[in-house]
Amino acid sequence: MLNDQSAIITGASRGIGKAIAQKFAAHGAKVALMGSSEQIYKTRQELEQEGYEHILAFRADVSNENDVDHVVETTNNAFGKVDILVNNAGMGLFKPVEEITVEEWKKLYEVNVQGVFLCTKKVIPIMKMQKFGTIITISSDVGRYSIPNGSLYSSTKYAVQGFMGSVSQEVRKYGIRAGTINPGMVDTYFNETKQGAPEKKDWLKTEDIADAAVYLASAPKHMVIDELQLHPLIQHYPRP
Repeated sequence: MLNDQSAIITGASRGIGKAIAQKFAAHGAKVALMGSSEQIYKTRQELEQEGYEHILAFRADVSNENDVDHVVETTNNAFGKVDILVNNAGMGLFKPVEEITVEEWKKLYEVNVQGVFLCTKKVIPIMKMQKFGTIITISSDVGRYSIPNGSLYSSTKYAVQGFMGSVSQEVRKYGIRAGTINPGMVDTYFNETKQGAPEKKDWLKTEDIADAAVYLASAPKHMVIDELQLHPLIQHYPRP
């Protein structure tokens, strides 16, 4: 389904990013993993032990332009192209607005918004040369509605929605598709919670989000999927 395609996946050390990497590799893609900790090399080792080849791993910061340059250039040189970018790296923080520090505000915007901007910016020239590419951003359902104590996190996701909407309009004439996946509650490590906790048993699984990413990446070249919103059946949420 993704045979011989080359993908960069950010936030790929664990959780959703790792699940996407596994799914992409299983569907024949060459995968470059990007993560902020040494765990990224363990993830690469696990994928290689599962029999997947053509796996790169980079310990890198999505908010650092030099790091992003290195990842994109090295991946393009190693695989000869960059067909897919998955912007998955992100952070969560939930507290009343008066308790949010300037440092927390800056950090979330650096990772959740600036990281998406930098990675997207760096792959577009390559995709333009190829006249093909797919940019997938894992956003959130709270980029479509607001929640108490979510002013910081939700505002970063609203920013991502606006950014990706504009990008999609800019790049489609070059054969590049750009879309977002907006999950609700997912059983993962989000906001430093534990994956597999009993209270999350009916939440979406990381594999559900990975399947959605495969769906966007493997859509026919003439079709762009602008947005997917996914929720577990148990989640109650505002409807537009």
